Amino acid sequence: MRIVVPLKVVPDTYGERTLSLETGLADRTPSDAVLDEIGERALEVALAYADEHPDTEVVALAMAPELALTGLRKALATGATDACLVVDERLVGADVVLTAEVLAAAVHHLGFDLVVAGDISTDGGGGAVPAALAEVLGVPAATSLREVRITGTEVAGVRAADGADVQVSAPLPAVVSITEALPAARMPGFKGIIAAKKKTIETLTTADLGIDPEDPDAARSIMTAIAARPPRTAGTTIVDDGDAGRRLAEFLVENRLA
Repeated sequence: MRIVVPLKVVPDTYGERTLSLETGLADRTPSDAVLDEIGERALEVALAYADEHPDTEVVALAMAPELALTGLRKALATGATDACLVVDERLVGADVVLTAEVLAAAVHHLGFDLVVAGDISTDGGGGAVPAALAEVLGVPAATSLREVRITGTEVAGVRAADGADVQVSAPLPAVVSITEALPAARMPGFKGIIAAKKKTIETLTTADLGIDPEDPDAARSIMTAIAARPPRTAGTTIVDDGDAGRRLAEFLVENRLA
């Protein structure tokens, strides 16, 4: 079994996030770039299966600037067999379609039986990449699973829906995405950290994958304008002089809040 886990490098959740007024993207520096937690949970799903099936290979894959190398080293230290980084300056700000195309080409290059991804990243929040990836790969997708069961021939799980739990399954090869209901990632041990430093991380470009990010005939989303967020204005203060209830009601009606 060969499992590929796409990982995303995002700004640290506990840090202050700012947007560049030149690119419209979040400013990212190596000091605050971390692996997205949902991706680490996806890695844990793959590693848990590998614990019970020693012949399993788990490959960590990232499409990111070189600052992602630290995160991939962490994935190797945690237990991933191999790691691969797709890096190209022309991928900065890539939309869902281009991201799926690049990841699919990388997955084909690496070889796979199963792709396990997180469902929604903390910085983008679109939740569309896993399904788009499956579409480009031409394999089934089982998305937003809170339980995952992997066998040698299929993957199955449970998806929470309105008022019910939905049982889903798909034959391999396939793509699944998982939610935060799955266990958190394990911590890398000292032995794993030392071993990870000796491993080579494969680095690919879009040229290696046969993809042109600037293809004029491809469907791409573009940014048309960007502006700084306007400063917040002071709110209305109501002091209770015996008529606060009436004044509050008037405020709600005036602002169409009631």
